[in-house]
Amino acid sequence: MTDDVPAPRIRSFVVRAGRIGPGQVRALTELAPRFVLPFVATGPVDFAVAFDRAAPLVVEIGFGMGSTTAVMAAAAPERNFLGIEVHPPGVGALLQRIDEAGLANVRIVQHDAVEVLESMIAPGSLAAVHVFFPDPWHKKRHHKRRLIQPEFVRLLASRLAPGATLHCATDWEPYAAQMLEVLTAAPSLVNAIGSGFAPRPASRPLTKFEQRGLDRGHGVWDLLFTKGA
Repeated sequence: MTDDVPAPRIRSFVVRAGRIGPGQVRALTELAPRFVLPFVATGPVDFAVAFDRAAPLVVEIGFGMGSTTAVMAAAAPERNFLGIEVHPPGVGALLQRIDEAGLANVRIVQHDAVEVLESMIAPGSLAAVHVFFPDPWHKKRHHKRRLIQPEFVRLLASRLAPGATLHCATDWEPYAAQMLEVLTAAPSLVNAIGSGFAPRPASRPLTKFEQRGLDRGHGVWDLLFTKGA
């Protein structure tokens, strides 16, 4: 007789060795103690303490080099922004942006987003979740690694407050179709525009990489869903 051992969870990311510049190294050394929160497995975390104020909390999953996070945080100083990213160069880059813009409303967790949501975020506590341009895992055999899957969406929805927003975006049309199917099937989420894809909200800044793709005729698909009451 064998014990039932849970199958290992398939992760949506692979931590690759990336080039990290001296400015990012300096930011990680000097700024991380103030702006990077340690992963806590025994949460949920009191984010009013972590941010030194109580404010609606927005989570961005996989913020890349942090340009969108910094712009959105600067445009909405009344909100707190928690960025989740596993790659050190991106964390260092966002720390640089925080310092340059004097942003007091951004914190970072350098850890797996699934575990952060499970352990650190209280149910029904988030004002919004942003998932912008997650890895599309193009090859069919890798589709199981895609972040937007029914189980993960159930977790996201459980952390959203009633009326809160889940905003996803991708530049890979097959992934966009999968996202729309998965989000539409989630029982606690409602398409904010009724059905289909949404126009890019003005609140999501157009990055230079996105603009480059649009100039080449590539598409970008936004999905806006809200948590039901």
